[in-house]
Amino acid sequence: MTIDLSLIPVPQLQELLQKIPAEIKRREVQEKNEVLNELRNIAKSRGYAIEDLLGKEVPKAAATSGKVKPKYRHPENATLEWTGRGKKPKWVQAWLDANGTIDQLLI
Repeated sequence: MTIDLSLIPVPQLQELLQKIPAEIKRREVQEKNEVLNELRNIAKSRGYAIEDLLGKEVPKAAATSGKVKPKYRHPENATLEWTGRGKKPKWVQAWLDANGTIDQLLI
């Protein structure tokens, strides 16, 4: 699949730039969990637990990890994210101090 990026307006490109890292991470986690579940099923079909075969504890699926998805992201630096829980990060407070609104940071 080829996408002609020259046809996409700059604001949409910037929006994509912010969303792409989170989407890549979400898909990687999903794919790893699917593979892990397939391996568990193969082991189970042969009468084993995957932990027994590997000799160590295997991580649970990410869905049960309890990790909270980020709710806010810095508009110029996609690596700065915040779930909205706990104390505001310095970058959020700096944004608010510069007359920005919290709604502008929503993902």
